[in-house]
Amino acid sequence: MLKKMKELLTSIPATIIGGIFLLASFILAKLSMELPIDPAWITVLISGLPLLYGAIRKLICNPGISKISSALLISIAMIAAIAIGDLFAAGEVAFIMAIGEILEDLTTDRAKKGLKKLINLAPTQGRKIENGTETMISAKEIKEGDILRILPGETVPVDGIILTGETSVDQSVLTGESIPVDKTVGDEVFGGTINRFGVIDVKATKVGEDSSLQKLIRMVQDAEAKKAPMQRTADKCASWLVPVALLIAVITLIVTRDIVRAVTVLVVFCPCALVLATPTAIMAAIGQATKHGVIIKSGEALEKMGKVDTIAFDKTGTLTYGNLEVSDIISLTPSMDEQTLLALVASAESKSEHPLGKAIVTYAKQNNAVLSDSTVFRMTGGKGIYAEVSGRNLYCGNETYLTENGISLSEETKNRLEQLREQGKASVLVGESGVCIGILALSDVLRPEASAMVKKLHAMQTKAVLLTGDNNKTATYFAKQAGITEVYAELLPEEKVAHITELSTAGNTVCMIGDGINDAPALKSANVGVAMGAMGSDIAVEAADIALVGDDIGKIPYLKRLSNATIRTIKFSISLSMFINILAVTLSVLGLLNPTTGALVHNAGSVFVVLIATLLYDRKFE
Repeated sequence: MLKKMKELLTSIPATIIGGIFLLASFILAKLSMELPIDPAWITVLISGLPLLYGAIRKLICNPGISKISSALLISIAMIAAIAIGDLFAAGEVAFIMAIGEILEDLTTDRAKKGLKKLINLAPTQGRKIENGTETMISAKEIKEGDILRILPGETVPVDGIILTGETSVDQSVLTGESIPVDKTVGDEVFGGTINRFGVIDVKATKVGEDSSLQKLIRMVQDAEAKKAPMQRTADKCASWLVPVALLIAVITLIVTRDIVRAVTVLVVFCPCALVLATPTAIMAAIGQATKHGVIIKSGEALEKMGKVDTIAFDKTGTLTYGNLEVSDIISLTPSMDEQTLLALVASAESKSEHPLGKAIVTYAKQNNAVLSDSTVFRMTGGKGIYAEVSGRNLYCGNETYLTENGISLSEETKNRLEQLREQGKASVLVGESGVCIGILALSDVLRPEASAMVKKLHAMQTKAVLLTGDNNKTATYFAKQAGITEVYAELLPEEKVAHITELSTAGNTVCMIGDGINDAPALKSANVGVAMGAMGSDIAVEAADIALVGDDIGKIPYLKRLSNATIRTIKFSISLSMFINILAVTLSVLGLLNPTTGALVHNAGSVFVVLIATLLYDRKFE
């Protein structure tokens, strides 16, 4: 009941009503008009009761020094002002605090739907093979050692080892790899990944809470639990503000024997401007960032971003676009030009469901290649395809596939392949009549703004690191292009988290930037998580503290400069509010202020703080 009443009184409409009655009290006093009941009483009831409730609750429930809060000091000042009949002063300090609470809430609302979506990815059933019979069972019933059959398009229910069959598995949910990984007998598959092509039988090795997807879910939960809410500056100061204020008020009363001066000290000592310094600056900065396509979910994230000295990037979909494109067409036969080779391979791959095949067909159509229908088409999962096109028997796939079909590779061809691997490219070999006639290489594309962005970060003494699930050669190639020298490749989600933890333990303030579901634990574990908002997964966006709406990583230096400026503004506002408080206390002790004028002076400090914060909104940071 008390909690519901507090929520009602601290709502925005209730606070507006309190402000209207406070203004009415001020106007009536200036006009020397009186009503049977001072309108400021309404403000005291609306804004003061929640304050008093919070102060008492902390006194009872909080341990040690945390019992003392800014709410306690303001409650004491409010009660003292009421005791001497200055209701306007009592209502004013309560109202300012209510505004501070609302601004704080607006900047710290956090969406928490991502974890629920991640949990929904967990497979609910599996196809168990026992005595030659297939039986669909709940994923919870799968035990270690069970044999499971996984058809094309199905999600792998648990971690396991392939016993029979060959396929390609989409592991992007765990590793963020841009293309499916070829798998054969003896290879490991992970729960939550998707079997793209062949039928495979798998022996379960890690089930239930031990599976990779469940570990991923657990890591996000653990990281979420570690995210403590930002403790407000006023509460940090309250442990010494309260006793100092009371001491000065008591000394003033003893020396001057004037209770009005003592109460005025308590009123002007209230940290209203101090309370407003952080949320107003953060609200202005969040508004500024939103105009530039950067969504900041909390003031804590903005505050921490200003302290970041190390930024860890995912590769696929973050530094790169995450879309494979044909980058090289290499004809190994003098009589065949590149356009003819492209048309042949695209015709052969036109019925393929593999991402490499689809990318080749798309590229060929974009370049006006004339495609022919294949009369025969066969696919070997995880290896390649065979197709008959215009009377030609074509084998398109990896080295193993061509070798198994009697097609030899010359040393020159092998050297070409190695060069392409070092450039981070995936290759499709084309064979005919026992000879390799060409190579089509495909590559992800580095975002054009990546290199300039990294240079700007280095100029701000901010280190850039690459953390990716892709293979080492691909990662190293793209990192070199972007200007990043520190590279960690072939990482699972828990390994990304481990690297971030290691960086944090070494004294760095770490920001993680990613786009995939597999990045969610790392985004949560870092001091600040930034997600690619347009093409990034919903789970990554909701796990992050900040989202880039247009996937423009060129905004990262802007975000860093904005955060730095916000920190400077907050520090300046706090210093200003403390100066005004000290000045007002001195004037109160000397009897030059009374509770009402003291409230107005200290309210002027709050206005200055708000005005300084609003300057952030239109400042240029580009």
